[in-house]
Amino acid sequence: MKTSATSFVCAFLVTAATLPAQEWTVIFDGKSTDALRGYKEKTFPSKIWVIDGDAIKAIAGRGGDIITKETYEDFELELEWKISSGGNSGVMYRVAETNGPAWYTGPEMQVLDDQKHSDGKDPKTSAGALYALIAPNEDKKLKPVGEWNSAKIVMKNGHVEHWLNGAKVVEYEWDSPEVQALIKKSKFKDMKGFMKQKSGHIALQHHGDEVWYRNIRIRRL
Repeated sequence: MKTSATSFVCAFLVTAATLPAQEWTVIFDGKSTDALRGYKEKTFPSKIWVIDGDAIKAIAGRGGDIITKETYEDFELELEWKISSGGNSGVMYRVAETNGPAWYTGPEMQVLDDQKHSDGKDPKTSAGALYALIAPNEDKKLKPVGEWNSAKIVMKNGHVEHWLNGAKVVEYEWDSPEVQALIKKSKFKDMKGFMKQKSGHIALQHHGDEVWYRNIRIRRL
C-alpha cells in the first residue's frame, strides 16, 4: 500500500504533538551544584553562593548570578524560594551571555519581600511578576519572609506562565504585539537583545541580598 507524502507528514505531526514531555532533570538536589555555573564564568562561584541545608543560598554582599550549564527553549521549571527581610532576587529564562548582565536578555519572574522592599509598592515589580512588564493577578498568594514559596515557569510554543504557590499569576505570549508594546515603554526598550532569544539559560539572580532556592528541577517540553 502506497502512503502519500501528505499522509506521512500528517502522521508525523500527530505523533510529535502527542509525545510526552521529557523526564525531569534535577538542577539542584541540595548537594551538587554540577548543573550550575556563574554567569559568564566557567565554574560555580562558591564564595558568594553556598549550600545551606537542602538549599542553595546567595550570601549578602557582592552579587553574581548563577545559570544552568544547559540552555532551554520550551520547558517547565519548578523550584522553591525564600527571601530575606527586604530582599530582592529573581528567576530569569532564555538568558544569553553578553557584555551586559543576565537581565539584559532574559525576562524575570520576580522574587521579593513585597512588604519591605520598595519594588513591592508597584505590582509590576512585585513577587511573581514578569518584572517591570506584567503584574500578577488577584490569585497571587505570597508566603511571609522566612517561609518557602513554590514557583513554576512554563514556556511552550511561545505561551509563558508564571505560577506562585499553586496559582497561575501571569501568562503572556512571548513575541506578541502586546508584550512588544510593554517593552517599548519599559527600562528594556533600548536593550536590543532583550527577549530575542529562542533558547537560553535559566538564571538565579544575586541582587546582593540573601535568598534561598531548593528543589530545582526542569524538563523540556
